Amino acid sequence: MNEPGEVTRLLSEISQGQKEAVNQLLPLVYDELHKLARGYFRRERGEHTLQPTALVHEAYLKLVDQRAPVQNRSHFLALAATQMRRILLDYARKHHAVRRGSGQKVSLEDTMAISTEQGLDMISLDLAMQKLATLDPSQAHLVELRFFGGLSVDETAQVMGISRPP
Repeated sequence: MNEPGEVTRLLSEISQGQKEAVNQLLPLVYDELHKLARGYFRRERGEHTLQPTALVHEAYLKLVDQRAPVQNRSHFLALAATQMRRILLDYARKHHAVRRGSGQKVSLEDTMAISTEQGLDMISLDLAMQKLATLDPSQAHLVELRFFGGLSVDETAQVMGISRPP
């Protein structure tokens, strides 16, 4: 088992440009990232061509490429949830453009992914999140952490730097 501060230490090393820490971090957070990804896919249409494992890997690579400091495991998971939502949103927009006949070249795999089965509408959800963010940015961040990030009340309070509600 890893010590509680190991993830935080590795995140600090990654933000300082130490490439070897990237490979050490993944095994420590992989199960939690995969759990987040599976949560997203429970809300997606059934015939989605993107798989949870691919989502985890794409989000992880984007997260470790950034140089912004990450406070701890909870903060990292919150950022991962946001990144996964953005990846799925981009994917949904691409398929929405295909349905509308945008003139883009589309692979056979992409056309087979379009399903009549109704799943979570990522584009509508993103618009709702944007609207909430204009009304109350902290509430939008709270939703992102709790709903998308799967963080507990305590973890959310810690990441947001606020006290836990009574």
